[in-house]
Amino acid sequence: MNTLSEERLVEAIDGALPQTQCTQCGYAGCLAYSKAIVYEGADINRCPPGGDAVVAKLANLVAGSVVKPVDPGCGETKPLHKACIIEEHCIGCTKCIQVCPVDAILGANKWMHTVISDFCTGCELCVLACPVDCIEMKLSPEPWSESDASIARERFHARNARLEDDKILEQKRLEALSESHSSDSKASIMDALNKARERRARK
Repeated sequence: MNTLSEERLVEAIDGALPQTQCTQCGYAGCLAYSKAIVYEGADINRCPPGGDAVVAKLANLVAGSVVKPVDPGCGETKPLHKACIIEEHCIGCTKCIQVCPVDAILGANKWMHTVISDFCTGCELCVLACPVDCIEMKLSPEPWSESDASIARERFHARNARLEDDKILEQKRLEALSESHSSDSKASIMDALNKARERRARK
């Protein structure tokens, strides 16, 4: 019988998932899916990348769960494929960079992009985002490993932390800009009032 606390169970489930962060389960990454299983009763068979092996692991962790086939509505279980950008067709739009959950794509606006294959999880989110269909998924010579999963988890959370920091910095920038405009506006109003008083005083 599983006696793990809910928090520990979330960690255990997250540890069993492949960390591809593909969102095929319907949640925003493996940790979000883990929490949905524990707190919302989400089914354990919604991870195509993990396949039957992950379903079996989750069945051992989640009380009352039974092994069942992967939900076909979530996608197909298949060998690991990694993204490859056809660089001569890349227009440098950065859309793939914006959606990559583990920052595995290098590039800049209007500059050619390239995939860091060692970090690619095969999530295919970049394929869906590319407006010119210049990203192919190629069969990986090596299967996904626990080490790959660990690295992907770290990169996923590091990216999310960076995005959150960027959001906070942007909010502070906008607040400072608003305060600056407000101060400038008040100064302009006071200047106009002072000039009006001076004109009245001269009459």
